Parts: sequence; C-alpha cells; structure tokens
Amino acid sequence: MIKRIVVTGPESVGKSTLCAQLASHYGTVFVPEFAREYVENLGRPYEYQDVEQIARTQIEQLSAEYPQAHDFVFFDTGLIITKVWFDVVYGMVPDFLTQALSEIKIDLYLLLHPDIEWKADGVRENSGSNRLKLYDLYEKELEKRGFSYKKISGFGHKRFENAILATESARCL
Repeated sequence: MIKRIVVTGPESVGKSTLCAQLASHYGTVFVPEFAREYVENLGRPYEYQDVEQIARTQIEQLSAEYPQAHDFVFFDTGLIITKVWFDVVYGMVPDFLTQALSEIKIDLYLLLHPDIEWKADGVRENSGSNRLKLYDLYEKELEKRGFSYKKISGFGHKRFENAILATESARCL
C-alpha cells in the first residue's frame, strides 16, 4: 500500500527541496507544488477564482493513482495550505474544498517549522512574523481535523534526517 505524505508549512521552509530529497531517498515520486507554478504564470495578481482552480487541481493530484510510486508518494503542499489561504485572504472557503479535506486520505503530514531563513521571490508574500502565524494556523487545522502529522525542524542534513524518521513512522499507519 502506497502511503501519501504531504509536506506542508509556511513559505520558504524548504518544502520543495525536502520533497525532492525524500523522493530520491526512497526511489519514488513526488508531486511538485502546483500553486507556485500557476501563480508564477498568471502575469497578474491572483484572484479568488485562481485559488479555486489551484484547489481543484490539488484535489485531482491528491486523489490520483501513482503506479510508478514505491512505498510513498510525496506531495509538495496540499489542501491545508489552500484552505488557510482562503481563510486568511478571502475569509471563506469553498464547500468543495472542505469536503475534499474530509474525504481524501493522507497518511501523514510533515509540518515544516519556519526555522530557516525566508527568501523573497516573485510569488512569496508572507515573511517575518507571518510565517509563524501561518505555521500555527496550519497546525491548528491539522489538530482540528485529527490528521496525523509530525513537526519537522532543523537545518540542512538534520532537517532531512528528521523527515526520514517521521516518514518511517508512516509505515505503521
């Protein structure tokens, strides 16, 4: 049985890097972050309908079968981030997203702590204390929904080692 693991957390905490490292370590696949690619290619500020499209694509990705996966499939971000994005920016969440959060089975979330330096780019918008606020919102959402998660912190190789230990715990779920 393939275990689905979502790597989540605030901006600039190494989600994409960690997903690639874990997929390489386990000889499996990871699903890149769709929201980043989508927003980078918009050519304008995102709107509510754009975030809806991001959520719909994430639902498809999280629901898909990955026959080339071995033991695990890693997802760079997921619906928790998108749900909080709707809450924070628009003050409302589409019903289809709330329903998908309760229906799609994720075996484990790796919640990355914002203990590494934030780096600006053309898409990121939540630096400074906002990162810790978002981290807390993601954790509260995971707790509220009773989802299995492990907090990941540390720098460089230690962060990767901590993620491996957490991933191994998913084998028993």
